[in-house]
Amino acid sequence: MSKKSAKKTTTRRSKRGGGDTNARITGLAEQVVAQAAKSTDPFVDIPIRALSNVEFSTRSRYIEMGDKTQRRNFFNFGQAKRFMQTMLVASKCKELVEADKTASIRQIYYLAKHTIKGTKEKTFDSQDESDPIIEDLEVALAALREELHVFADSKGAMIGELTFIDSGDTIDATKLGTGGYAIPSIVEPDVIQFKKCGAKFVLHVEKGTVWRRFVEDRFWEKHKCILTHGGGQPPRGVRRLLYRLNDELKLPVIVLLDNDPWGYYIYSVIKQGSINLAFESSRMAVPSAQFIGVSSFDYERFELTDDVKIELDANDIKRAKQILEYPWFAGKKEWEKEIKKMAKNGFKMEVEAMCSKHLTFVTEEYAPAKLKDKKSWLD
Repeated sequence: MSKKSAKKTTTRRSKRGGGDTNARITGLAEQVVAQAAKSTDPFVDIPIRALSNVEFSTRSRYIEMGDKTQRRNFFNFGQAKRFMQTMLVASKCKELVEADKTASIRQIYYLAKHTIKGTKEKTFDSQDESDPIIEDLEVALAALREELHVFADSKGAMIGELTFIDSGDTIDATKLGTGGYAIPSIVEPDVIQFKKCGAKFVLHVEKGTVWRRFVEDRFWEKHKCILTHGGGQPPRGVRRLLYRLNDELKLPVIVLLDNDPWGYYIYSVIKQGSINLAFESSRMAVPSAQFIGVSSFDYERFELTDDVKIELDANDIKRAKQILEYPWFAGKKEWEKEIKKMAKNGFKMEVEAMCSKHLTFVTEEYAPAKLKDKKSWLD
């Protein structure tokens, strides 16, 4: 967007830094209006969200988006509806920013859905149509969904040695019972401010069930850390918070995930970023994150029994090979050994499998041993 466009924007700046976001949306609209005024076919260029348009930067150590775009024209029969939907959702986001209100992705769908006057045609037939438009606008405007004032359901939790402010309320994360703090979709500095931190590191686990085991055994208190989980694949709110804890508080981020291709992928997303959000890797990826387990070598190291084994299927093997081909895994000898060992074992393991020893084995013996043995960590 040009500086000229930014100066024309006179709407008030929102509490969430919406002034800049509002100017970007306005700039997009002004571009389309200018094209129409010249009697040319209005269009919007949308950066392509695909593996073919991302690259791994060895300098930054995270995934970056390329410059390939896909043009969306108004006078193209196959693109006209998509073009209209893009502008419609953009207008709804602008209304939210100006009003300093937020809406869920589901609410955006209903806000933008209506029957076009004089026809039986609806702007959206289902939410499956509106959700990708929000993602298109993110990359087109270089703004996170949260900066467009759109949020998703909370998914993930945190507990541990941290005091922070959330929307004016002071929260001591050591006094949150067994439920912890539900990590929201929007965790930007204007919403959440860190105050006092007694943690030495962040331990991120894959699932809420594992996280609860660590909470119940007060692992965070014994080891002076912050415990987080993302309910499987961590949503952007969790990833953004991990980034902030690492970047602003200089806390190492350590991950404990299942010993399977999905666990490896989750680690990859936390560390290098994701393809869909490659344009925001600099604000979400944690290149220094390290993987402490579960490792394919832990079956022998901890003398586990056959009860922990889950047989690999064809999809697991295929996925493991794909992961090894990722530029950010390629050439890493220790990761090659790890994944090849899993394939040789012929089985995968869950973190919960450690309970086959005894209920608190994972918190009292396994995790402490892994934290101590830094040579076994994977980078």
